[in-house]
Amino acid sequence: MMTDIEIAQSVTPKHILEIAREAGVDEKYVELYGRSKAKLDLSLIEDNKDKPDGKLVLVTAITPTPAGEGKTTTTIGLADGMKRIGKSVAVALREPSLGPVFGIKGGAAGGGWAQVIPMEDINLHFTGDFHAIGAANNLLAAMLDNHIYQGNSLGIDPRRITWKRCVDMNDRQLRYVTDGLGGRVNGVPREDGYDITVASEIMAVLCLASSLSDLKARLARIIVGYTYDERPVTAGDLKAEGAMTALLKDAIKPNLVQTLEGTPAFVHGGPFANIAHGCNSVIATKTAMKMADYAITEAGFGADLGAEKFLDIKCRMAGLTPSAVVIVATVRALKMHGGLAKTELGAEDLAALERGIPNLLRHVSNIKNVYKLPSVVAVNRFPTDTDKEIEFIIEKCRELGVNVVLSTVWAEGGKGGEELAREVVRLCECDNSGFEFSYPLDITIEEKIEAIVKRIYGGDGVIFTPMAKKQIAALNALGFSGLPICVAKTQYSFSDDQTKLGAPSGFEVTIRNVKVSSGAGFVVVLTGDIMTMPGLPKSPAAERIDVDESGRITGLF
Repeated sequence: MMTDIEIAQSVTPKHILEIAREAGVDEKYVELYGRSKAKLDLSLIEDNKDKPDGKLVLVTAITPTPAGEGKTTTTIGLADGMKRIGKSVAVALREPSLGPVFGIKGGAAGGGWAQVIPMEDINLHFTGDFHAIGAANNLLAAMLDNHIYQGNSLGIDPRRITWKRCVDMNDRQLRYVTDGLGGRVNGVPREDGYDITVASEIMAVLCLASSLSDLKARLARIIVGYTYDERPVTAGDLKAEGAMTALLKDAIKPNLVQTLEGTPAFVHGGPFANIAHGCNSVIATKTAMKMADYAITEAGFGADLGAEKFLDIKCRMAGLTPSAVVIVATVRALKMHGGLAKTELGAEDLAALERGIPNLLRHVSNIKNVYKLPSVVAVNRFPTDTDKEIEFIIEKCRELGVNVVLSTVWAEGGKGGEELAREVVRLCECDNSGFEFSYPLDITIEEKIEAIVKRIYGGDGVIFTPMAKKQIAALNALGFSGLPICVAKTQYSFSDDQTKLGAPSGFEVTIRNVKVSSGAGFVVVLTGDIMTMPGLPKSPAAERIDVDESGRITGLF
């Protein structure tokens, strides 16, 4: 059996100008990055503003397990399936982070015969967007420390600096560092730390910005720390936003690539969903909607994280309303939620499936009853899945009034997504005018957090640590109470305890830290032991990646 990278390398991509033409993008907007990648000028959306928007379809999933769900694979295969049934369609995806690529996950450009290409480039440096984001982040850090070193006219308290440096790699060694050592000429000693680039506020800012001017305004609002008298200090106070925008002027342009079957794919931005808001850029999504009748996008991890943030943050800020939602599941993953070990998933086990399926049903209920959106469950079928197990899932979802469609896009590409495509087209003609957010903006920060925990996670309530209470009071005093909430929590459970599988109940979520991302425009809430800098596993994927004399990469998923 061929690996994902071998499959990707077996397909010769079309020239990216041909893909642009298929997407209705005039060559004058295309900035070539070789034969198979391009950036698109920001004027493309403005010049097409009178063109009606296409239907927006969100692909999300159940709570992830080591058994795998295939959300990105389904997104790509669905788009290829829609193309095969004659629809005008485009994909809007996130760019992978180097941390997971070299860590535990491997590549993140889809899988099997449902991938975006050039797979190696997308998974590695691509068009340099993440490097630009890291450079802008670290420029701000350098200007902040330099301001203190050069006399600190703003009165910044070095003990209250909130801005960290970043690097796009899983490197636990950098979580907590002390820098500025070595004597007076080498800076002011202080405790510091690194985030992974995809957790940087600048990543969120880039992905939520609507234009270059909006990007600069958002960058200026970023809070980097507080003065001795507890006033916030912004990037604008440091006069950093102009230079940061200069570093990001190309990174903000959406990237155009293609699927294995030649469907246009806008791959741009990549905030983590367990830490940040987990969606590709607003600009890329809106571009896909302008250039196709159907735009298929995805949001990271399970629907309690990615879909919640996509709907409550991104859609609210960008004025978007999805026409349909696809919830991806596998029999194998649901049996893991039912308590089986990964080694026990090959045999039929309806009892384990019955214990695990409440996880899927809670996600489905949230989309249908909280957000009031049309939805379908896509089951990625594995050879070991039995007809009885599939029928069990179909019956349980039918009780909620939601259809189930089997998907075989990993093995068959677009052909295995045609049935799902037809169901999505049908759903897109349904009424989505009842779309609601899970909470309004005009309630308190505590009430918004409680609404997410109770309505989306299924918890009983929230515990705020004394530190979190103090931080919320400070944010209220600074006028940030009206912002949406971005929860950072484990992706492996509805709760803040990753060992609670399935659809747990009777739990409370502990909020230990609350901070504002004023440039992005949301309040970040940290739960459990969630970290903004992951570490590499005992056997990182990097050990299995290699390149031969001709430059051909192997081992990348």
